[in-house]
Amino acid sequence: MESKTERECWDSNALRNNFVVALSDMYQEEVPLYSTLVDIVRQVDQAKIGSGQLPRRHELERHGAIRLGTGREMNCIRRLFAVLGMHPVGYYDLSVMGLPLHATAFRPIDESCLESNPFRVFATLLRVDELPFEIRDLVETVLYQRDIFPPRLLQTLTRLEAGERLLDQDAIDLIADALEVFRWHSRSPTSLVQYKSMHSAHPIIADIVCFPSAHINHLTPRTLDIDMVQAEMIKHGLPAKARIEGPPRRNCPILLRQTSFQALQEDVEFRGPDGAFIPYTHTARFGEIEQRGAALTRKGRRLYDDLLALARQRIGDAPEGSPESETAFAEAFAGFPDTWSELRAQDLVYFKYTLVPGSEAVMAGRKAMSMADLVSQGVLSYEPITYEDFLPFSAVGIFMSNVKTESNGSSTRTHETGPGAKSSLEEVLGCRILDEFDLYRSMQRRSIDDCRRVLGLEQIVKS
Repeated sequence: MESKTERECWDSNALRNNFVVALSDMYQEEVPLYSTLVDIVRQVDQAKIGSGQLPRRHELERHGAIRLGTGREMNCIRRLFAVLGMHPVGYYDLSVMGLPLHATAFRPIDESCLESNPFRVFATLLRVDELPFEIRDLVETVLYQRDIFPPRLLQTLTRLEAGERLLDQDAIDLIADALEVFRWHSRSPTSLVQYKSMHSAHPIIADIVCFPSAHINHLTPRTLDIDMVQAEMIKHGLPAKARIEGPPRRNCPILLRQTSFQALQEDVEFRGPDGAFIPYTHTARFGEIEQRGAALTRKGRRLYDDLLALARQRIGDAPEGSPESETAFAEAFAGFPDTWSELRAQDLVYFKYTLVPGSEAVMAGRKAMSMADLVSQGVLSYEPITYEDFLPFSAVGIFMSNVKTESNGSSTRTHETGPGAKSSLEEVLGCRILDEFDLYRSMQRRSIDDCRRVLGLEQIVKS
């Protein structure tokens, strides 16, 4: 843990940094193959940068995923992540892909916090009221008998929300208690019969309900080249996914690309009819790696979604990862521009603008200029803003490739979608879910305004 004076108050960045390191250490002990993934990523990234220095955020950067069963659990997670400087961003309705879940992602939102450590957690909530009637009562009974949050952690959160300062021992206790929320437990409080009943409805229901924590089901490092990582995973004998989820390989990376190794079959114990524990197995946790690209504008995202639908239509029944499917993806996404200049000109990607040193002289006496002229005349440079969020189709693609579904197809009903569903999750959270497009647009706008003020312009005209 970072050293601090005995009576010094901790800020959210320091807490988040220390929590991520502690969580990574814990997960490495629980899933040794995670350590192998981290080593592979480090080797690939070092090969990409040569003698250069990898940015600190890349060394620390992780995203995790957890699954929660009740609104209270989601609300408490929101309170914990708020202390770590992480806020709910984006609404994801996974029911449209056959999963009885909806979700949000907790992450930092300020640029300085993202640079310090952009830790993200994709948190899904089970939609209990939409489950089949035959298992709903069982699920509710089990969920409302458990409490995955240590009492001391909840007491600490209440004190912090009341305005108390977090001192050294408090920080140590908070991180230790928070780890317990995400720790894996191989012994279930449910019976084997109950587990099988929920698992037959859908494996994800059993994974959420039958264990006494919101165990991390994957902790994901970020790489500079996911294609190289995929090749190295196969070389190391890891059971890698057949294809990388997300857009095809491009000169200008966009959004998010992910790959994984197959879920582990883990030894667990469930209660038998006589109360004694019975050995069994459970499959849920897996290893994942990601490569992040540029954040798309709303216009860019519509184009991406249209091309993705076109690719899926062309693929048809072709096996995942087959030459036919890869060709279909490549041909469909040929319709997405692949130079930064064209992506900027067509307003498909969000960019951060900076002043080129020594270029102020160009502006003598001017009150307004177009963005196109400022860029073409070398006054402003630009770089893409990193996509900090998630792609539900990619997430579900990885999940479905890692967990064999034994449901009979009737495990989920039609769920509420749209604004009403989002509002219901916001009510559970006790706060508004932020819109990721608004955040990226604000980052771009701030960079333009900063440049405008330095240049003494009254206006930078969009063109």
